[in-house]
Amino acid sequence: MTPISAENIVMNYGKVKALDAVSLKVEKGELFGLIGPDGAGKTSLIKILGTLLLANSGTAEIEGMDVVKQYQNIRRQIGYMPGKFSLYQDLTVEENLNFYASIFGTTLEENYDLIKDIYKQIEPFKKRRAGKLSGGMKQKLALSCALIHKPKVLFLDEPTRGVDPVSRQDLWDMLQSLKKDNITILVSTAYMEEALLCDRISLMDHGKILATNSPDGLIANFEKPLYAIRSGNSFKVIKKLKDYEHANSVYPFGDWVHYTDKRDTIDPLEIKSYLENNDTTNVEIKQIKASVEDCYMSLTSKNQNYEPA
Repeated sequence: MTPISAENIVMNYGKVKALDAVSLKVEKGELFGLIGPDGAGKTSLIKILGTLLLANSGTAEIEGMDVVKQYQNIRRQIGYMPGKFSLYQDLTVEENLNFYASIFGTTLEENYDLIKDIYKQIEPFKKRRAGKLSGGMKQKLALSCALIHKPKVLFLDEPTRGVDPVSRQDLWDMLQSLKKDNITILVSTAYMEEALLCDRISLMDHGKILATNSPDGLIANFEKPLYAIRSGNSFKVIKKLKDYEHANSVYPFGDWVHYTDKRDTIDPLEIKSYLENNDTTNVEIKQIKASVEDCYMSLTSKNQNYEPA
């Protein structure tokens, strides 16, 4: 039995197609990431799988149960952590946990072993109102509440948005530790570097899944040699490279410009010479290994619905 499966899910908001025939399978105990920017369709997909939203068409199952016909049974077996903090802000940490435990007919003590690594970080503040917690502490409380009933499947919608880097790393460490309990985790994020922390990922754009693979597998399938180019004027480098007859892709990447060529093999000195002959000074060029973000840029450029921001 596949813990999470979806087939040809379509979701429209008026004339906007949020999900366009999306299919997905997540295996038992897998930490699976939905990667993409705002508007890619991540939240809509998670809400449909979590029985919070009805798709226009398509089918989905959680632990072999249909998300429409058996939604009540599904809700007893999943944990859900929305992108926006949604616990009761006027209740204390302890009161929130006890309340959510009581909904599922359990207690904090009964399932303490599952959440102890998370809860022990917020336990010193158990008498503090949830609304007075820091962003990172709120996320840890929300995750504890999502796990309090020992779910088989856990949905996390952009759990690290707006959280400081240390708390972001703490949360991912917690997710990795949950794998030993064989919990299947589906997490969404717009941070490309977090993709490397997942077992497998789906890259999403404009309601479509562009590719599904392990992060290493995705990078290994990057089709062309990739070059990083830098000079004193990145804007000029981008403009000149876009005018170059052999340019396949050109996009900024921090202080560098990432470039692929239409030809299978090139001499980097040829590119450097071209730029220097077009009033670009102090040119550096080197061949590099692609990142997940490079793969995303390549795939979105091939997506016929892609419209640059």
